[in-house]
Amino acid sequence: MAHISYSKSIEILKANLPQHKGSETLFLGEAVGRILAEDVVAPYDNPYHPTASMDGYGVRYRDLEKGELKIVGENPAGKFQIRKIGEGEAVKTFTGSFMAEGADTLLPFENVKVEGEKLKIVEPVSQGFSVRPVGEDFKKGEVVIKKGTPLREGELGVLASLGKSVVKVVKRPKIAILSTGKELVDIDSPFQPGEIRSSNNYTLTFLAGRLGYQVENLGLLPDDKKEIEKRIKEALEENDIVVTTGGVSVGDYDFVKEITGSYQLLFHGVNIKPGQWVMVAKAGGKFIVSLPGFPYSSFVTFLLYVVPIADRLGGGLESIKEVTAKLGEPFEKKFKKYQFVAVNIHWTPSGLVVDTRGKKQGSSGILTNLIGCKGLMALPEGIYRLERGEEVKLLTFDRVI
Repeated sequence: MAHISYSKSIEILKANLPQHKGSETLFLGEAVGRILAEDVVAPYDNPYHPTASMDGYGVRYRDLEKGELKIVGENPAGKFQIRKIGEGEAVKTFTGSFMAEGADTLLPFENVKVEGEKLKIVEPVSQGFSVRPVGEDFKKGEVVIKKGTPLREGELGVLASLGKSVVKVVKRPKIAILSTGKELVDIDSPFQPGEIRSSNNYTLTFLAGRLGYQVENLGLLPDDKKEIEKRIKEALEENDIVVTTGGVSVGDYDFVKEITGSYQLLFHGVNIKPGQWVMVAKAGGKFIVSLPGFPYSSFVTFLLYVVPIADRLGGGLESIKEVTAKLGEPFEKKFKKYQFVAVNIHWTPSGLVVDTRGKKQGSSGILTNLIGCKGLMALPEGIYRLERGEEVKLLTFDRVI
């Protein structure tokens, strides 16, 4: 079977991406990291009355030229005792307090001298000084937070200020992960010659969880076609995406490719390194993504082909960002295919710099290359050597970058 190009595989994937799932309503404390499902519209102006932004005296700006004013009372925070002032009057006002009608300017305590009820102006200020106007933060009818926004502490704080104890969010995608191969044993099992401990199902489960998806680790399956087919069908009933690792190559026991291929096959085989045997199929509105068994291959292809589907289902937030970085050292590309290389990422005054120090150049089974890895250097076909300082494309999957 001829492999398609990486760009073609992405084109096919984008053409088949699903719509996001429905919504659900959560309490604010449960909504951290979720995607807002509807616009949040301000029901009122904030502030809804002119408000002091520091401690001082509320005055009429045009009275400052008098040099001396009369203190007629005070407005503590939370109380509106003096509602109006007249000519030559001042009201003691505290941070967050409403400004009395007529008071358009705040004189800070340090700008005045108080003698009984007399307020002597030591240093005047500009008109409107330290007064928050109506609607400074947001105005009634304004879209304060747009649909599709990830909800972090800032957004949730604004929702709390609006008196919203619940919020409507997009449902998270559900992913099931299972690994196949009679050579695999679980992490707490001793292994015999020819056997290896399974890591793919754990690595991908942890990655999916960190990216905010609902994920279930279905464990290990032997190379038994009927059992694999049964488990995939069961997983499709409860999940949006079923991810398998192993069994997609051309070996005698690679049954997954036959099972996945019985659905609406989008592609099988991409000219990339690692992960050339990746396979993607649709099952109605759901997806089966079958990844190679090598640990590094499964990790890279999960990022390239599972994450975009899950992100679209989950509301459209892109977990993978494509940015430009500079090489911190020369790099020799050993493969003709489009290659994805685990790199270290450094912030410098001139921007992002990447290198491969401590990373091994070898087979697709080198899982330790993922230690400390927050991005993949993407090297198209036709590139074989890059020099220090050259710009490269970087796919980051750590949302801090």
